[in-house]
Amino acid sequence: MERVWSPWRMEYILGEKPDECVFCAKPQEGNDPENLILLRGRHCFVMMNRYPYNNGHLMVVPYAHVDTPTALAGDAMTEMMLEINVCIEALNESMHPNGFNVGMNLGSVAGAGIKDHIHVHIVPRWQGDTNFMPVIGSTHVIVESLHSTYDKLKPSFDCRCDLVRPGEKP
Repeated sequence: MERVWSPWRMEYILGEKPDECVFCAKPQEGNDPENLILLRGRHCFVMMNRYPYNNGHLMVVPYAHVDTPTALAGDAMTEMMLEINVCIEALNESMHPNGFNVGMNLGSVAGAGIKDHIHVHIVPRWQGDTNFMPVIGSTHVIVESLHSTYDKLKPSFDCRCDLVRPGEKP
C-alpha cells in the first residue's frame, strides 16, 4: 500500500483559527515572503493559498473587508480583474498549466472558508491532475513547497506590477 503524506492539511483542519481576518492582518505585517504575498496594488493584493488545491493556487484579495463583490468600489473591482490577468500571465510563464479554475465562493454554503472577506481563487490546472486522490482519499497532493513555488512565481509578478500600478516598479 502506498501512502501519501500531507501533514500541512491537518494543520489547517485542526488548527486554531485566528480571531482577526487573515486577509486584513497579513498585508499589515510587512513580511510578504513569509505571508506569501506576491503583488500589492492600490486596492487589492495577490497571495498564494497556504492550503492549496494545486501548486500555484493564488488568490486576489481586496484590502476592503467586504463579503460581497457588490460592496466593492469600481476602482477596486477593476483592479481585481487586472490582478487576475496578471496571475494568469505569471502562472502561464512560470508553471505552464493547461488551464485554470477562476472563481469566488460567496458564503459558507458556497464553500467559502473565509466568508467575511471576498477573494478570487486562481487555480492552475494540468491535463491529468485530477486523479484518484481527491476522489477516493479526499487528499490533494502538492508536489512543491509553498516557498519554492513563491520563489518561482515572484519574478513573474515583479515584472508585471506596472500593469496594476502604472509607472511603479518594485
